[in-house]
Amino acid sequence: MTRWDERFTGEAFLFGTEPNRWLARQAPRIVSGGRVLSLGEGEGRNAVWLAGQGFRVEAVDGSAVGLEKARRLADARGVSIGTTVMDLAAFRPAPEPFDAVVLVFLHLPPGLREAVHRAAEASLRPGGVAIVEGFTPAQLAFTSGGPKQPDMLYTAELLRGDFPGISWDVLEESRLELDEGPGHQGPASVVRGAGRRTP
Repeated sequence: MTRWDERFTGEAFLFGTEPNRWLARQAPRIVSGGRVLSLGEGEGRNAVWLAGQGFRVEAVDGSAVGLEKARRLADARGVSIGTTVMDLAAFRPAPEPFDAVVLVFLHLPPGLREAVHRAAEASLRPGGVAIVEGFTPAQLAFTSGGPKQPDMLYTAELLRGDFPGISWDVLEESRLELDEGPGHQGPASVVRGAGRRTP
């Protein structure tokens, strides 16, 4: 059992069942009914919400436990999502391009991070939308979530380098108050981005 399988075990949802607020604000950028790829989806809160908005969603995560809970949440909400259990080290660009890719608090070590981000960008059709949120190094001063390894935290400059084919409409670092289940509670320092793949 992986570390994330252990964290997702039990009835409670570690990060709640409501969507990430940044994702909910940026979802109108996605073409109506579009195909969305959510990487590091965990227990399904974002994928299930997107499906409820009429999008066709593929949720990818390394935790079978998390994605099983995602499927149960989808059933409870009366929507359908696709799920793929996959070590993201094996992730490659999707053969059929997506209209959007979503990476919400997906923190990976250097080397793997760049590879997954490039593959995520390559999975987008031209004009497709990238929606990203993650913790910055300043998050180390807070207890509201995120990895404690500095090299797994993100900055706007780092994301700009990882996604060279994305034209960002917004890419900013900010402080906010998280309220996302027991796993994300309290003040936080994040970087948020939304943009489109250039032709």
